Order: sequence, then structure tokens, then C-alpha cells
Amino acid sequence: MKDRITKIRAPWRNRRLFAALRRSHDPDIALLQQEIDARERQLHDAAHLIERLRAELEEKRGEAEALRRVGEATGSAFDTEEMLKVTADIAVSITGTDSCQVYLFDSAKEELVLRAADESFANMVGKIRLKLGEGITGWVAKERKPVSVSKHAYEDHRFKYFPEMREGEYESMLSVPLVTRGDIIGVINVRTRRPHDYTKNQIRLLSGIANQVAGVIERSRRVRQLERHAVQLHTLSEVSQAITSSMYLEELLHLFVTLTARTMGYKICSVMLLDEKGELVVKAKQSDNGDNGKKPALKIGEYVAGKAVAERKAVTIFDLQRAADPALPDLAQRAGVRSIASIPLLIQGEVIGALNCYTEKVHNFISEELVILQTLGTQAALAIERAKLMVKSAVVQEMHHRVKNNLQQIVSLVRLEMRFGKYTTVEDALNDTLSRILAISSVHELLTRDDLDSVSIKKVAESILHATQQSIIPPGKSIRTSVEGDDFILSLNKATSMALVLNELVQNAVEHGFKTLNDGRIHIALQEGEHELKVTVANDGEPLPEGFAIRGSDRLGLSIVETLVRGDLQGTFTLEDAPKGDGLIATVVFPR
Repeated sequence: MKDRITKIRAPWRNRRLFAALRRSHDPDIALLQQEIDARERQLHDAAHLIERLRAELEEKRGEAEALRRVGEATGSAFDTEEMLKVTADIAVSITGTDSCQVYLFDSAKEELVLRAADESFANMVGKIRLKLGEGITGWVAKERKPVSVSKHAYEDHRFKYFPEMREGEYESMLSVPLVTRGDIIGVINVRTRRPHDYTKNQIRLLSGIANQVAGVIERSRRVRQLERHAVQLHTLSEVSQAITSSMYLEELLHLFVTLTARTMGYKICSVMLLDEKGELVVKAKQSDNGDNGKKPALKIGEYVAGKAVAERKAVTIFDLQRAADPALPDLAQRAGVRSIASIPLLIQGEVIGALNCYTEKVHNFISEELVILQTLGTQAALAIERAKLMVKSAVVQEMHHRVKNNLQQIVSLVRLEMRFGKYTTVEDALNDTLSRILAISSVHELLTRDDLDSVSIKKVAESILHATQQSIIPPGKSIRTSVEGDDFILSLNKATSMALVLNELVQNAVEHGFKTLNDGRIHIALQEGEHELKVTVANDGEPLPEGFAIRGSDRLGLSIVETLVRGDLQGTFTLEDAPKGDGLIATVVFPR
């Protein structure tokens, strides 16, 4: 084109010829001159248009190249953080600006969080947060419109100053929203140190980058959501099959928390059940740091699990380390957890406990995830109830066998009394027999209240002392009774033998220790050691007769104790005066 213009204009560049023609007054030559001037103006405008089109073409090529680079970055990046960092670097390069920051919108907290920046501000990622409408960035996110400020951006009425971002060094700012399907995803900002008028093409280019990034983030979120749903459905199926196939409560609960934590990606998962006191007690816990120790019981309404049980609905805390309850941040920091969801376990409208799920990082438990956890909780509650019923059924069957054995044991005791007992009246013999039968029945009564085939020794002792107060202590005597020490669990066989032992020792104290005394005390002490269990029955009644020996004694009750301790409990039994001669101490020691 330039060559053609040169060829047209070349003949008229001879100034002498041109001047001579101008001096002539020929009308034709004047008209020719006017036409030549008009043609020169057209050629000049055409050349200017060509230059402008060439510049726009180069700009379009640059824009296409920029979008191609962003497309490659968003397609090849392994995660969102890496993709955003590459995008920030490309945005600085293709817009010719000095700095770029990318903010993403956190819907849970309704705030914008700095998620990527150029090298100058890489250390501020995750630390800068803005509410919707706060600062120019927040205004862009709220209004979903771009903002261009050519100079003195720090004087804009929407501006918010962050010293860490060195706001005073930058004059201009271009901010565009990341929007997809009408929802705000985030904001991209570019800045320059000198005043700069952002062209329409620059605004369009950055908006194009923003749209491309927003689409990638949205697709990534949807893919993660679908993957999470698939995992959750798989979890529901796997946990349901596993827990319904186990009949043992302890095994069931351990399997439940292990599978839930593993498949849902939780750091800690635990199940708490309500005990007979109405308190929440940890029955099973899975922790990736090996912390599976005992935790104190919670009252209904206390902390997160207690609140979930009290309100009968799921309770979540987004960040435990920033929780309003002053006790939670310290507990969360020591456990290394940030978020929690507590789900009440319901069976036929009744709360039986809570499922607690903890995450290592701050985590927003979305509604779909809570629905999955509530479904798992319902499955677990049904399985727990089923396991309890199956165990109780097995225990009832076993109890039929045990009752038969215990009746046989009572028959043997009656025969011993008939052969070796030295009762003065039939009433005394029957009272001793009744007390032994009541001791055995107390064990079975307690067994019907517990979950498994085991009995609390403290409850057995309390039951026997209560029966003693009601039926054995004669009128006119004031004998106080008490139990203290460790509460340990015994199997049904050992609990029955221990009940008979305690009954004989308490009855022996009443009959012989307080035979001539009307006031005193009987005290049972329980001690749980690492390898053995110790039960002590002490009274402040009369001391032992001189030269007394258990095996040489004619007391049937002590002979029964000696036989039960050595035979059933495989332990030792001693009976001796108190250190100061004030009463007796009977001690039973047997292995755990």
C-alpha cells in the first residue's frame, strides 16, 4: 500500500514543476490541483486506518495468545492454587502491569480471601480477607462490575488500605469479577506504580482471563463435588454392610468410626453413647495420631456433642480454634483439629448418643455431607440397638444356664448348712440361705441393666450392703455401711462368686463383730491394680478370738469364702485384726 501511495505522489514532488503550475492561472490546472489534494487526504486517512487496524490486529493476536497461555495454565495445573499462581503471573505479563492479585470468595464466611499473587506478595496469600462490599475489591465482588482507576487509587472512596500490600506505591488499579452462572467466584486485580489509563482492550482482556479462570474453578468444584458424593455414597454402602454384619457392640463401634474416618477423610471420628447417668461417654474412637485414650463424660448440653444431643440436630463449628467457647480453642489446638460436625444418634425418636467428626483443616460441612453423616448415624443407631438386643438375647440364654448352676450352688450351700451348720433355730438357717440367694439375685438384677455380660463390682457391693441394712442388722443396732475405691467390671461367673464372698464377709461382721456391740461401721474398699484386683471388708467390731485360723474354724461362712476365693476366683483370702486391734480386716486378692 505504501508503495502505491509513493507511486501516486512521486510525480508531484517536483517542487519547481508544482510551483510553475500554481503560478499559471489555467482553470483546468487548479481543478486538477484540488483533486490531487483530495486524493492525498484520502490516502493519508487510509494509511492511518491501516496502521490502526494493524495495531488492533497485533492487540488481538496478543489477547488470543494471552488467553491461550491462560488456557494452557488452567488445563495443566495440578490444583487450584497452582493454576491461580500461574494466572497471576500471566496477567502481569500480558497487561504490562506491575502487580496482580487473585481473590476467591469463601461462601461459608462470606468473605474474599487472597489466594494467589505475583512474587512480590506471595507471602500474603491466605492472610488478606475482605467482606463483600469492603474496599474496591469487595465492591467489584458485590456489584459484579469491573472498576478502572487510572491514578490515585488510594484516594478512591471505596478503597481500603492494607499496609502489607504496600498500597501507597501503586497509582492505578483495574479490578474485574470472576463470575460464573451469575455467582461470584472471586476477583482479579492488576496495578501499576505510575498513573495508567486502562484501555477497553485491557479491560476486555482481563475480563476474558477472569471468565476463563472462573469457568475452570467452577468445573473443578463440580468435579470435586461429584467425587465427594461418590465417596460418600460408597461410604454409606460400605459402613452399612459392615456394621450390620457384626453382632458385638465394641467391634461394631470400632469398625464404624474407623470406616467413617477413613472414607470421609476425617482426622478423628468418635462415637459417644449415653450411660445410665444420662452422660455422654466415649465408646469408640479412631484417631490418626494414635490418641485413643479415655475422655471424661459430658453432660447433655455441654460442648458440641452435648449440644447436638440436647437439640437433636447436627451441630457444626467451622473453626474450633476460633470458637466462642473459651475451652474449645485450647482443646482443638492440642488435638490438632479445626472443624467439627456432631450428629445425634436417634432410634425411634430417642437419642442414644452422638457421632463426632473432626477435620485437620478448616472445613465447611455442606448440607449434602451432613445428610450422609445423619444417614450413617441412623444406620449406626439401628446397628447398636440390634447388637444390644442380640447380646441381651445371648445373655438371657446364658442366664438360663447360669441360673441352673446357681440353683445347684444354692442346693450345695443348703446341704453344707445341714451337715456342718450349727444353727440354734430353723429361722437362723433360713435367714443365712435367704441372704446367699439374695446375693446371687443381685448380680442377675444388675446384669439386666448393663449392656454386656459383665457386672460392676461397686454396684454388687452397694446392693449387698443395702440388703444387709434391710434384713440382717437386728433392730436396736446402728451399723453404718459404705463403699469406696475403684469400680471394676467382672464377668458373670466371677461377679456371682464375689457377691457370695461379700455377703458372707458382711454377714460374718454383723453376726460376730457386732455380737455384743450396738454401734459400728462396715466399710468395703475396692482397688484395681495393674495385674490384680483387691477387695477389703473392714469393720470396727470385736477382734478375732485368740488362736483363730480360717481353715481350723468351724464357721461355715468363712469356709465358703475360702473355697470360692481359691476355686472360682483363683485368689487368696486373709482375715486379721485391724492394726490397732480395733475390729477386723478381711482381704480378697485375685488376678485381673
